[in-house]
Amino acid sequence: MLEVKMAANGSVSEQPDYSTPTSDGSNRVKVICLGDSAVGKSKLVERFLMDGYQPHQLSTYALTLFRYTTDVDGESVVVDFWDTAGQERFSSMHPSYYHQAHACILVFDVTRKITYKNLPNWYKELREYRPEIPCLCAANKIDVDIKVTKKSFNFSKKFGMPFYYVSASDGTNVVKMFQEAIRCAVQYKKNPTDFIDEVMQELENFESSEFDQEDEASQPGNQ
Repeated sequence: MLEVKMAANGSVSEQPDYSTPTSDGSNRVKVICLGDSAVGKSKLVERFLMDGYQPHQLSTYALTLFRYTTDVDGESVVVDFWDTAGQERFSSMHPSYYHQAHACILVFDVTRKITYKNLPNWYKELREYRPEIPCLCAANKIDVDIKVTKKSFNFSKKFGMPFYYVSASDGTNVVKMFQEAIRCAVQYKKNPTDFIDEVMQELENFESSEFDQEDEASQPGNQ
């Protein structure tokens, strides 16, 4: 687990650059978790990474990165799961939380109806900063009331999101959901559809072609 400190103005210092591979050449992606306070976002990540994990107390101005290394289609991938560390109490996240995110998991607590009603607010904010990244929806704490799995939640259907009934307590569907989130993040990074991502990709291609042309011009016989 890594802690990313935030300045008083909410900006993140030393955020990893997800547009470049790691020092050993691994691809890297960023997956963010959104939802009301105490819906179990951290617990879900902890459950996926390890059993019996004891959470750390974090300051108000901190984010937590849970780093995970895996293989996707034979490619080594470093995944950073971003946790809000209490920022969601203010009903919105700093823009830096969304910066370079490749996938999102939207979480609500099936035992608290208000957390489901607030999903559209979180989704709206997400789309302001990341209009096209894949988003999954998780109905957490089904272990408290298993009958809830017979209910139909229309929010995810309306926006075409993969939907999972999960339990951070007993592990139901947790691994399956996070594996899909990782796969979606990697897929999105390879084929971004956000305008800003396309601009950055075009800039990288332009810079590369410019360097290639300069190299060719500097070759003997090309002067």
